[in-house]
Amino acid sequence: MDRLLAPLLSFVFFYVATLILLTWSRFPFVYWSGWISVSVATIVTIAIWERGQWWIGLIVAPHFALSELLRGLWWGFLLISACAALIVLSSNVRHEPGNGFPWLDVLVVFLPAVMHEEMLFRGYPFQKLLRWNRPFALLVMAIVFAGLHAGNSAVTTLGLVNVFLGGILLGLAYERYSRLWFPIGLHLAWNLTTGPILGHEVSGFESLRTVLVEAGTGPDLVTGGAFGIEGSIWMTLTEIAAIALMIRGTTNMMRAARVEHAGIKEQHQ
Repeated sequence: MDRLLAPLLSFVFFYVATLILLTWSRFPFVYWSGWISVSVATIVTIAIWERGQWWIGLIVAPHFALSELLRGLWWGFLLISACAALIVLSSNVRHEPGNGFPWLDVLVVFLPAVMHEEMLFRGYPFQKLLRWNRPFALLVMAIVFAGLHAGNSAVTTLGLVNVFLGGILLGLAYERYSRLWFPIGLHLAWNLTTGPILGHEVSGFESLRTVLVEAGTGPDLVTGGAFGIEGSIWMTLTEIAAIALMIRGTTNMMRAARVEHAGIKEQHQ
């Protein structure tokens, strides 16, 4: 147990210490400070406790990174688009032309936030727990992921449930390839489709520029209210369906890998 708790506590210490140091130094890029802090915590913790021998699945061959990133982007876009379509069909909400895509927000808010959260919640701590106990790792990291969104603007109970389900989905997305690029793509497309493209709030954050804007009204249970699409009951159902598909896909991949491994082993006997 010490070999599990000590590295995790060290990771938390170095993460918080770096975050505090950057805050005190008035580092100008607030959202990037989170990514820098989690990167420092990851590198130092692995150097101390794993003798530098831990592959978190970020530095990979370009063709793997690009392929899995694009798959993740496609998954995120489809899931949010499906949920948005269900909201439009079941309420008076509609989408009208907005004032453009917020490229600056992508660089200073959305991209660093996604990189930060994926390294924090699907990086070393999650992977360490995953090797110890898979259900525990998926559930606990999803709970922490949701808990750290509890202070977001206009948060609701249903919104937190959906963030928790999103944490499960992203944990399974990491498991799919044992690399971070698939969940990074999924998470990034999830946020960009929700906010900059469709004009919904992203966990309470609202971009000043969006490709489309949300118009019309409907019950908060359906639309998500001020918390945005992530607070909708349709998001709950969409995420459950996505989790089922992710489990099925991962199971099929693992089964195929076992069959291939058995075939190779048989050839060498």
